[in-house]
Amino acid sequence: MSAPSRILVIACGALAREIAALRRASGWTALEVRCLPAELHNRPERIAPAVRAAIRECRAQYASVFVAYGDCGTGGQLDAVLAEEGVERLPGAHCYEFFATAPVFAQLAEAEPGTFYLTDFLLRHFERLVVKPLGLDRHPELAGEYFRHYRRLVYLAQVERADAIAAARAIAQRFGFAFEHRATGYGELGTRLASLVAAAAAAPAGDADARATLR
Repeated sequence: MSAPSRILVIACGALAREIAALRRASGWTALEVRCLPAELHNRPERIAPAVRAAIRECRAQYASVFVAYGDCGTGGQLDAVLAEEGVERLPGAHCYEFFATAPVFAQLAEAEPGTFYLTDFLLRHFERLVVKPLGLDRHPELAGEYFRHYRRLVYLAQVERADAIAAARAIAQRFGFAFEHRATGYGELGTRLASLVAAAAAAPAGDADARATLR
């Protein structure tokens, strides 16, 4: 039987460090995390099946399950799976939107559609996830073709660090982008996880209906 206080977050691996930081800072001892590989973003058609498999494997052990993904390029497939499984996810199309919050992201996108976004995760792994897969380490001349429609780089920072801002600015300069820095913190990720923990704590141990609403 699941313990009412135990919460499982099935998360994109790109959010692992951020969720761990929130969990540690907030003392969310009842919140447990299972991360799927961040590389699934390279094959978004595999995200929904992977999330479904994780839900079905683990949900009996927990009072509530939550999915820390946006749509992430699945074209609605993830939402279809979550509707069938009765599980909620983070709002928005991607991490840029839920970190910045939907209104702020909409303003950024409207002001300059040709924007390349960085989060702390993507900044840390820029060479591995962007430069090398695109072959820019071997053929830097391809950057003009890959990024010809981009005009600006916006760094959505979860944690304020001067060295990280400098590194993001250097990437913008490398590709000839205008640079903008936004300190977003954890955005909707922090808000939604806090609400999830609070709801689980408030649900009586024997209240099956209350627990079901968290699933």
